[in-house]
Amino acid sequence: MTKQIDWKTTEMGKLLESDGASSTFPNVGDILTGKVIAASKKEVLIDFNGVLTGIVRGKELYNESEEFSNLKIGDDVEATVMDLENEQGLLELSFRFAGHQKAWLTLQGYKEENKTVAARINDANKGGLLVTVANVHGFLPVSQLSPEFYPRVQGGDKNKILEKLKTYVGQDFQVKILDADEESEKLIVSEKNAWEEEQKDVLNKYNVGDLIEGTITAVTDFGVFVEFGENLEGLIHISELAWQRIDDPRELFDVNQKIKAEIIKIDGSKIFLSSKKLKDDPWKDIEKKYKIGDFVSGTVVKTTPFGLFVELDKDIHGLAHISELSEKTISNIEDFCKPGEVLKFRIVSLEPAEHRLGLSLKPEEEKKTVAEDKQESNKATKQKAETKESKEEVEVIEEKTE
Repeated sequence: MTKQIDWKTTEMGKLLESDGASSTFPNVGDILTGKVIAASKKEVLIDFNGVLTGIVRGKELYNESEEFSNLKIGDDVEATVMDLENEQGLLELSFRFAGHQKAWLTLQGYKEENKTVAARINDANKGGLLVTVANVHGFLPVSQLSPEFYPRVQGGDKNKILEKLKTYVGQDFQVKILDADEESEKLIVSEKNAWEEEQKDVLNKYNVGDLIEGTITAVTDFGVFVEFGENLEGLIHISELAWQRIDDPRELFDVNQKIKAEIIKIDGSKIFLSSKKLKDDPWKDIEKKYKIGDFVSGTVVKTTPFGLFVELDKDIHGLAHISELSEKTISNIEDFCKPGEVLKFRIVSLEPAEHRLGLSLKPEEEKKTVAEDKQESNKATKQKAETKESKEEVEVIEEKTE
């Protein structure tokens, strides 16, 4: 924008001041409303209440919406003051800048009113969608997409996510304005927030503890998404799928599979579900089935640097800590044991409330030997103390006798 000057120093300013009309004179940056008195493809002349005349020309004639491309004499228009007096003694005006200012003011109003507006999807990148709202370019992050449009891609492949996002180009999404900063020209919108408002009445029908039945829409490393009710979607986290340990939900669940679950948390539009809560906790009566000291056959399902995860039955899994695998130091647990191997373990700890069961491969005899050694050591220490005490008593008696 042209640097602002004092209008009183201009010829027009001096003339207006002498006529007592100084209060009507604008400043650079003001948006004025006037009537078109002449219009061509090269310039437009505008009258402001018979007091001032301005001109719009060159690149300042048009904005992105082209709303000023077919003006006629007598049309009311808005323009921004760029210069108080040009070489022709006229106000230098801009339609383009006025449209830009007006658009940002409109966006600020949408944000303050929390209004839902249309956003045209122009393009996509791996982070989200490039949009236009009120002729202003903005961004719709992936995280701000509703469950209906969120790109759930197996393995989180970014190229496949981008492919999915590009299918939305050309569509209009209903969005809320999250941020509209004219100075930095930053416009961020949320389709999810608009969807949440639309679904508010539907969401209010559900409470924690309600049972639902739905269809699995996606299976991921961390759980499964389930669609139910009136276009609602919830997540069953991997820890809530079953009582036993699950390493990959894809081994047990498929897209389009029907499933029942219980609502365990509602956070805005996020609904968290549990399918394991609909089944009896197998750990509740585990002490009837397993006891400390029992020898059991178990299948190694996973090796980790700190030990083995072992399946005792379809519901109960235990952990054999690396310190319980051998008396010798194990440098590489994968060389010691492989998943799928069936071994004989001894139960060394059982905590039903915590769903923990400890296993050991060390021979029980070795454990007893250690215990016996400790017992004998304690006994020897006690005998030594008793011997010392007796000796001291004898010396005292002898002293008294003397």
